[in-house]
Amino acid sequence: MNKTIDFIYFNAGGGHRATALALQQAIEFERRPWKVRLVNLFEVLDPKASFNKVMRCAPEDLYNFRLRHGLTLGLSTELKLFQAMIKMGHNTMVRKLEQHWLDTKPDHVVSLVPNFNKALYESVTNALPTVPFVTVLTDMADYPPNFWIEPNQAQHLVCGTARAAEQARAAGYADEQISLTSGMILRPAFYEQAEIDHETECLELGLDPEKPTGIVMFGGHGSSDMLRIAKALPDIQLIFLCGMNATLNKKISALKPSARHVVIGFTQKISHYMQLGDFFIGKPGPSSLSEAVHMGLPVITFGNAWTMPQERYNTNWVREQGVGLVIPSLRAIRKGVLALLENLPAYQDTVSRIENRAVFEVTDILAQLMSRADTERAAVALR
Repeated sequence: MNKTIDFIYFNAGGGHRATALALQQAIEFERRPWKVRLVNLFEVLDPKASFNKVMRCAPEDLYNFRLRHGLTLGLSTELKLFQAMIKMGHNTMVRKLEQHWLDTKPDHVVSLVPNFNKALYESVTNALPTVPFVTVLTDMADYPPNFWIEPNQAQHLVCGTARAAEQARAAGYADEQISLTSGMILRPAFYEQAEIDHETECLELGLDPEKPTGIVMFGGHGSSDMLRIAKALPDIQLIFLCGMNATLNKKISALKPSARHVVIGFTQKISHYMQLGDFFIGKPGPSSLSEAVHMGLPVITFGNAWTMPQERYNTNWVREQGVGLVIPSLRAIRKGVLALLENLPAYQDTVSRIENRAVFEVTDILAQLMSRADTERAAVALR
């Protein structure tokens, strides 16, 4: 009989749902005998959309608005307030989630979200004690306390960096409760790249194939910082991936740079455009950094007071791995790009040595945990 696996996500930032979709696609590609359900946590907790009716927007819309406009200063304080609200509503959330699990009866529950893992764990354990609960971190590291890793829970953690695994051990998890993958989860499409005629593809976009091209991307909602980058680098070939930010697209397209600037709106062909690039510029999000490195692109990213708290370790990761440069602000973007280009072959060589198969490793981990749970249930039944 096919197992049912629930991936818990929400739409704050986009990376959580993207990870759920990536795992779903990998499971389909591998023909695993599992029924996959994507479960929006906020729809379970607020099925009547009461927040939407009062505020006229979804809870995550406020967060995403701030990302689009670069309004990230002070998020550390707001996170603490948000976590205090979660703590106040903990018992109510647990009851709602318990009823959801009893109604839907999953065989495996996988959290791809931070902040709610205590309520998720307790609700699964209370309602369905034999069902495994797993948290897959979609950030490179935890931002304790009570962000990704809740101390001493009898659950499994999947970590994409050695730093996250260390944090799990420090929180009381045994080695057998922790799986370390070779990186962050990427969509299977990043492993299915067809050979391209680089020169022809560049020429079709108006790019000079003999000159280095930068890929500029700030997540699925873009950022006003991309416009400032376009103005600061008028003589550098760039491809701007603006996502769903149509206003940003128009503003960058209206500029008159001396070098070719290609502006792309929402697209599913991120990996294709990265094939045309030589380096990457973007915020230190775990997905965008990992995608760039996987596609062989050295990175330029930012570390300052505006860096989101859960992404601050990512800048350390860039330095530790030697895959690019971390600059303090957009004022240093031109200097940073010129420094990277001066040593581009060396950075590209370092990037080429990193291999990330995390999305397929996670499906193997889940299969092992399911098998272990079946064995444990059978042993209990024989007693």
